[in-house]
Amino acid sequence: MKPSLSCGLVAASLALAGIQAAYADDFPTRPIRLVTPYPAGLTPDVATRIMAEKLGKLWGKPIVIEAKPGANGFQALGAAKQAAPDGYTLLVVGDAHMTTNPKLLASVPYDPQKDYTPVSLFFRAPFLFYTSASAPYASMRDLIEAARKDPKKITYGTPYVGSPAHFGGAILAQATRTEMMPVHYKEGAQIYTAVANGDISFSVATIGSGLPLVKAGKLKMLATASPQRLADYPQVPTVKESGGPDLAIETWVGLVAPAGTPPAVVQKLNAGIAQVLKDPELIEKFAALGIEPQGSTPAELSTRVRDELAEVETRIKRLGISIE
Repeated sequence: MKPSLSCGLVAASLALAGIQAAYADDFPTRPIRLVTPYPAGLTPDVATRIMAEKLGKLWGKPIVIEAKPGANGFQALGAAKQAAPDGYTLLVVGDAHMTTNPKLLASVPYDPQKDYTPVSLFFRAPFLFYTSASAPYASMRDLIEAARKDPKKITYGTPYVGSPAHFGGAILAQATRTEMMPVHYKEGAQIYTAVANGDISFSVATIGSGLPLVKAGKLKMLATASPQRLADYPQVPTVKESGGPDLAIETWVGLVAPAGTPPAVVQKLNAGIAQVLKDPELIEKFAALGIEPQGSTPAELSTRVRDELAEVETRIKRLGISIE
């Protein structure tokens, strides 16, 4: 009796799985390229280099970082999309690339769900509300009352339309039924200088972005946009505790690979990332940047992207945010 076609397919699948498993056992045998859309010096870039150093030591192979900033991340995402799906090219992505731009921009040259294979999250960063150290606001309640008394007088800085900072200010305004005007800047540093000088009322930023000017006595942390106070800054109240609405604003960064990367390789990459995220030195360095190491399974990252795509689409419509 001749073997059925289905039996042949099963045998072929098992053989392929065996080949992929053997490939993963030896992986990596050469340097891994890590493509990033973030400019040098920004928190995601610094965090990526810290993690890459740890992964290189773990695997005994160098991790070569290839920065391709600009153009909404299109250059980096395009380069990774076209790379061979063999595990030797990874892409650093944030929520902006995977869940905001695809819903906010008229068109993007990639599909966040079809063109990439999720590998793992690797950090999250909570946001805080900052004002000038000399500003008359001692709490979120003060800031909100000022917006109610003088509509459109309260302004906030953002690095670009649809950024977490932009969403944060817009969400606050809608939740409090006030008018707060976004002011977009080309560079993040300009925002915090403008807040410190009193040119704009407040900013929504990560700890790493605002802390240097806080230490210099030019900014103050008004509240943290998290459900609970931050462990390293217990003196800073949550937005709700400070007289504002109950809201949470954060950003995340993770790693993906080109679509079609073998599952066994993805699992080995994921396991390595999970291991280095527990490294005490990495945790300490991340804390200094104001970020928290956070891993995930590939499936969890996939679910997060899927769910946030739907959430962002709803949020954009509700807030009336658009690219002019």
